[in-house]
Formats: sequence, structure tokens, C-alpha cells
Amino acid sequence: MGKLIYGAPMWYVEFDDRALAHLRVVMLAKLRRSESFSFSWKYETGHGSGRSSFWVHPSIPMQFEFYGGREPVLNRLWVDALMLTANSPGGLELVPEPTSRPAADA
Repeated sequence: MGKLIYGAPMWYVEFDDRALAHLRVVMLAKLRRSESFSFSWKYETGHGSGRSSFWVHPSIPMQFEFYGGREPVLNRLWVDALMLTANSPGGLELVPEPTSRPAADA
């Protein structure tokens, strides 16, 4: 489990290192272009049910803290799926990792 640390005072949420690595790629791409966006995720059942969101802005401090020693291999399909949500009016949403390309794209 890694942490996405955000804001001042600092606030954090824990994500699996693999998911956090993919979120980092998408978030940093948006922030490099000085784009603000919302980020939403669902709580895992162990933490109750529900959703959270926050506004991501280039001027707000953000840190990615990974607990694993190795960088996960990125799944380009997942990065693309996350970027698609990030560029939508609803903002970035942590969607499940796709295992294969949809039949329409084949």
C-alpha cells in the first residue's frame, strides 16, 4: 500500500502501489499542463462503503509514497482508461485495471 499525500496541512489516502503508480502518471501529466481536475475513488469494503473526491490543482503540494521497492510495470491500457476519465467533465476516477483491449478496438 502506498500513500497519495495532498495539501497543506497534509492529508493522505492509501492505494495499492500498482494503482498509485498508474495514478501518478496520469496526475503528473495533467499537472505538467497546468490543468486542474477532480479525483474520485470508491472506498474498499474493508473501509466501509462510499466515495471521496478532491480538487487537484498545480499549486497544491502532492507527494506519492510507495511502500514497495520495485516500480510496477505500467499497463498502457489502464493509463489510457484513467486519462480518459481525467479528461472528462467528471474528472479522474480510479477505474479497475483492464486486462485486455475491448473487442471493438481489436
